[in-house]
Amino acid sequence: MLELSPLWLTLKLAFFTTLILFFITIPIANWLSHNKTIFKTIAEVIVSMPLVLPPSVIGFYMLLAFSPGNSFGAFLQKYFDIKLVFSFEGLLIASIIYSLPFMVHPIQSGLASLSPSLKESSYSLGKTKWQTLIKVLLPNIKSSLLTGIVLTFAHTVGEFGVVLMIGGNIPGKTRTASVAIYDEVEAFNYHNANMYAAILIVLSFVILFTMYLVNRKMQVKYL
Repeated sequence: MLELSPLWLTLKLAFFTTLILFFITIPIANWLSHNKTIFKTIAEVIVSMPLVLPPSVIGFYMLLAFSPGNSFGAFLQKYFDIKLVFSFEGLLIASIIYSLPFMVHPIQSGLASLSPSLKESSYSLGKTKWQTLIKVLLPNIKSSLLTGIVLTFAHTVGEFGVVLMIGGNIPGKTRTASVAIYDEVEAFNYHNANMYAAILIVLSFVILFTMYLVNRKMQVKYL
């Protein structure tokens, strides 16, 4: 019988990763879209590194950092009683870091494409930078926001290397759908592996199809 807990855990992880990244990447993307100093280039490289680094590399260094045997992990466990290794919280932090560019890049591109006059007009009406960003700029890049949300969610659903390194394979706690597929293949249970894989394929298709459909309607609306 197919266990549903890996699927629910995957959706839970993807939801919270997307929600948290949406709020923390907006100021980052806004800064990157307007800053022209060398620090922007450095920041863009750091943000983009998860795109080119193997998941095992990122997962390995996160595992070292979160481990109670190292200073950061020991500090969290001693003073806050937080253990990130082999926990959902650890999976969440790892997913946030690993999916960061999938949320930042679309929002950054959307903000950079806006006319500078839009922001200047808002300032001339007495709006602060934060009010301008929230009430003027973001409503004009709905398509970019949707793209960032969908890509982040879909990418988190498909994560394997990072979540396996940080969370291991604890049923009901850190065993995501991708890890479950790996387990079923290792056990030569191809039927269950096929079921998990088929569900993820359908889910990914529906998510991406919805994004393209909504973006298309937005483009037609503004033509």
